[in-house]
Amino acid sequence: MESSGELVGFPLLLKPIESNYRACSIPYRFPSDNPNKPTPTELSWINLFLNSVPSFRKRAESDSTVADAATRALKFAQRYTDILEDFKKDPESHGGPPDCILLCRIREQILRELGFRDIFKKVKDEENSKAITLFEKVVRLNDDIEDEAKRVENLVRGIFAGNIFDLGSAQLAELFSKDGVSFLSSCQNLVPRPWVIDDLDNFVQKWTKKTWEKAVIFVDNSGADIVLGILPFARELLRRGTKVVLAANDLPSINDITYSELIEILSELKDEHGQLAGVDASNLLIVNSGNDLPVIDLSSVSQELEYIASDADLVILEGMGRGIETNLYAQFKCDSLKIGMVKHLEVAQFLGGRLYDCVFKYNDVSS
Repeated sequence: MESSGELVGFPLLLKPIESNYRACSIPYRFPSDNPNKPTPTELSWINLFLNSVPSFRKRAESDSTVADAATRALKFAQRYTDILEDFKKDPESHGGPPDCILLCRIREQILRELGFRDIFKKVKDEENSKAITLFEKVVRLNDDIEDEAKRVENLVRGIFAGNIFDLGSAQLAELFSKDGVSFLSSCQNLVPRPWVIDDLDNFVQKWTKKTWEKAVIFVDNSGADIVLGILPFARELLRRGTKVVLAANDLPSINDITYSELIEILSELKDEHGQLAGVDASNLLIVNSGNDLPVIDLSSVSQELEYIASDADLVILEGMGRGIETNLYAQFKCDSLKIGMVKHLEVAQFLGGRLYDCVFKYNDVSS
């Protein structure tokens, strides 16, 4: 469904949204902090965004769709760096104080103003193509697991393994440019359980006893993440009779999958009978979330998503941006799952976990 019109509140958030919902999970500052002086947390996050500027500049320089890409990429780097340095001097400059939503929004706005619409397009297309060739194999490996509880755990591990492909993390972008990321070896090499937040056993127990009517999944990255992580999981839900709504970004942002790209991927993966590796996909719907950032504020989503999600009984927020940095503590009227890998040291420190630790936060409204 196309996105149009003004943005609205996500219908499954606890009402009133104004007093029950705060998008950003990590408080950069408290009311008692000096408004004119950056907090240690603000400084560490500003520095994290500063450290990512060279990798974004490099991507922008290689964007063949933009004339004078190198000159414009340099302008982006200078302008964004200047704004981040301004925040260090005065947290209330540029619409501050800063949080993860504002820091992402300013970066995207500068890129778009300079004519960069999608600097990760080439790598996204390459990774989607690679992942599509592996889809059947990954699905078969899951289908071969007869024990339902073990199969669900394997599907969850696949989501974490796919979620490693994140070019918004400077360290991972560097690792990826060296030798790529192997999906199947990543499944085997996740940090051992218990994870920093680990409700997997509760979720598996609920899975074996209950079928949800409709699940809304806020998806994250292109490539292995969506194709080998989320889609096999969504396919398993479909097989159990759950309607599945995949909510994807309206506009490109880092290597996140967009609504239009996801439609293309599914058209390649479905057969002529509309099946996804042997499973009827007529109850699989793709909707435009109305979002244009790698994080999401659920008080501002598309009207189409509001309409289609209103009767869902399971909400899943996947990825560090949507499920950890934002919305980790969001409360819903229905069951919810926040699942993602910790790919920034600052997030690991906030949670008291390890870098590349896993978050699997399940909330069952009936308990």
